[in-house]
Amino acid sequence: MSDITRSSPPEHVAIIMDGNGRWAKQRGLPRIMGHRRGVEAVRETVRAAGECGLKYLTLFAFSSENWRRPESEVSDLLGLLKAFIRRDLADLHRENVRVRVIGDRDNLKDDIRNLLVEAEQMTAENTALTLIIAFNYGSRDEIARAAASLARDVAAGVIDAAAIDADAITARLDTAGMPDPDLIIRTSGEERLSNFMLWQAAYSEFLFIPDYWPDFDRKTFFAAIDQYMTRDRRFGGLSGQVALAGV
Repeated sequence: MSDITRSSPPEHVAIIMDGNGRWAKQRGLPRIMGHRRGVEAVRETVRAAGECGLKYLTLFAFSSENWRRPESEVSDLLGLLKAFIRRDLADLHRENVRVRVIGDRDNLKDDIRNLLVEAEQMTAENTALTLIIAFNYGSRDEIARAAASLARDVAAGVIDAAAIDADAITARLDTAGMPDPDLIIRTSGEERLSNFMLWQAAYSEFLFIPDYWPDFDRKTFFAAIDQYMTRDRRFGGLSGQVALAGV
């Protein structure tokens, strides 16, 4: 019999979907083919998350740094996002999935912004899985926007600077009202956060897997959940035991 202590299943899993371009290059295909296959991996992962009873799934779809990529690739990525929402939104709604979008929307073109708003409004009352799409998202930018919001309220006399604490900052982040991710997965073998959920990841478990995102499937997802459940999450305390004096 295994002596591994199993944790509770995660409530919130976040994924850095990495490796589309390398997947395509490995097969002698244009990068757009990797992105297109990556959309299929998104669909399969969302279905798997719903099946296992996950409450929150965050997908890092487009970072605030991705605008630096060649214009043609950015255009392809935005086209895939539009196609995903137009094709899949009705299905997500039928499955009782709620869609939320995090990231800076101020400088987005109207067609993209309107699609994101439509996805959120259509699914706002749904109560199963919450699918969080991180689009034009960068964690440092998110924290800076939260700090600026608090600074404006201090200047206006709405709040006192001495009242600003971690909870006050959390309440101004794009993820306000959501639990922090229990598990953050990154595909492609890279082992860094790349400006993703830096504040929210304070006590997250991390799993870096070698698979490129287009190869990520339900089997990989369930294996990740299973591995998470063997982790001992202490949050600064001891391992599920009362501390002994002097230990």
